[in-house]
Amino acid sequence: MSRVAIVGVGISKFGNRKGVSLRELAFEAFREAVEDAGIEKDEIQAVITGCASDEFALSGQPGAAIQEYLGLNPKPHFRVEAACASGSMAVRSGWMTIQSGLADIVLVNGAEKMTEASTAGATEIMGKFGDAIWEYPFGLSFPGYYAMLASNYLASYKESDRSDLSKVAVKNHYYGTLNPKAHMQKLITEEQAMEGFVVAYPLRLHDCSLISDGASSIIMVSEKLAKKFDKPVWMTGLGCGSETHAIGRRKSLTSLESACVSAEQAYKMAGIGAKDVDVAVVHDCFTIAELIAYEDLGFCGRGEAPMLIRDKETYLGGRIPVNVDGGLKAKGHPIGATGVAMTGEIVKQLRGECGERQVKGARIGLSHNVGGSGQFVAVHIYEA
Repeated sequence: MSRVAIVGVGISKFGNRKGVSLRELAFEAFREAVEDAGIEKDEIQAVITGCASDEFALSGQPGAAIQEYLGLNPKPHFRVEAACASGSMAVRSGWMTIQSGLADIVLVNGAEKMTEASTAGATEIMGKFGDAIWEYPFGLSFPGYYAMLASNYLASYKESDRSDLSKVAVKNHYYGTLNPKAHMQKLITEEQAMEGFVVAYPLRLHDCSLISDGASSIIMVSEKLAKKFDKPVWMTGLGCGSETHAIGRRKSLTSLESACVSAEQAYKMAGIGAKDVDVAVVHDCFTIAELIAYEDLGFCGRGEAPMLIRDKETYLGGRIPVNVDGGLKAKGHPIGATGVAMTGEIVKQLRGECGERQVKGARIGLSHNVGGSGQFVAVHIYEA
């Protein structure tokens, strides 16, 4: 099997982007990625767009609108939807397109504009990503899903404490202030995080990611072309898993089986183990999700995630720096853009381009992107 490299990265400013349309956000990221790769847009042979929701886009074909705005017709193009993992599944599709021999240069976009909806409206739209027969009609929202995971985790592991959730929020807000593309540029204290208003017990305000607008793009190339580019970053492991749609049918509410399966596949394909990862970005849509990810990815044993955050092992200088871009928690979570932006962050880390939040000597990176409450998960391994 030949290898696939990422040679260009573009990420728009995440935030409440009033006056900027979905297609304009996509153009910001696209332009940056093309300039970063040093190619002309006419060299792109195929395009894949991750966009999670027609309701947020106020359009039935948001991918087509983006493709036209970028001036890329009539090149082959399709849209990928896998809830909050749409971006990473688009990256996976780009890898497969190159491996199939259908193209040598692929553009992967991720985009979402969520702030056109009110907070209540966005919560309702996201709620429909759950089981539409047995859960959504009875009032379950995504804070509610992750509140169940948090409650079960805290009850199952007596050494854990709600303050461990707050410690994740403090870390990610800190690194958000070092990322100029992040939505939230604000330090918080553990006391503030502990005292925020309850969203869905035990999750409080600072345990929840933001409703954001944003876009991201990457340029992927085949191995035979990669030698023409400076600092290619290789995708060496890909894993993908799934979970029951209804959370009530899960085997566990303290772990995501889909993430465990994805991690096992990715590590095996890359020929590495969890201990070899130098830097990771994980899906912290809620603070409990980051703690569970530590365990599902093998960074620690079951019930040991609180020790990692208490000992600052997931900070810069720690055993495994995690979400030093601010994570979804502070960087923002425009759902279709998230997975592609995760890939972009790891590529920049492995190229040594992250400034104050750079992980020194990073050679192997990992991204972990969860769709819904675990219905889709993608884990990718990258090497410089």
